[in-house]
Amino acid sequence: MTMTSPLKTLHIALWVVQVVLAATFAWAAVMKLSTPIPQLAVMWPWVGQVSSLLVKGTGIIDLLGGLGLVLPAALRVKPLLTPLAALGLVLLMVCAIVFHVMRGEAHLTGFNIVVVLLCIFVAWGRYKRAPVSPR
Repeated sequence: MTMTSPLKTLHIALWVVQVVLAATFAWAAVMKLSTPIPQLAVMWPWVGQVSSLLVKGTGIIDLLGGLGLVLPAALRVKPLLTPLAALGLVLLMVCAIVFHVMRGEAHLTGFNIVVVLLCIFVAWGRYKRAPVSPR
């Protein structure tokens, strides 16, 4: 089956967003899992004020979510996991927004809001409009 031009454009846009989000989450995961907390706290002050278990745990979630955005669809093995990963990352970002608002850091939530919107786009696109067919 050949894709119509708007559907093909959407498919390409979804892949671009998926790869950018995956790279962003992979970078955050590597930072959280490999950088010493005091050094990481220079970039993200909240890291030095919470349990290292929370930092490492969110790093693992970042890594799994980032992989989930691309691998199932790219390998066409259980591609339904891609929109589910996107929804999981929406939940993670909503938690991050609540966390920052509760700490009086609402001004820091712009990035999280953009990521939420992009993840919703991926979830919608890969579930409803341009799903990837399994092998």
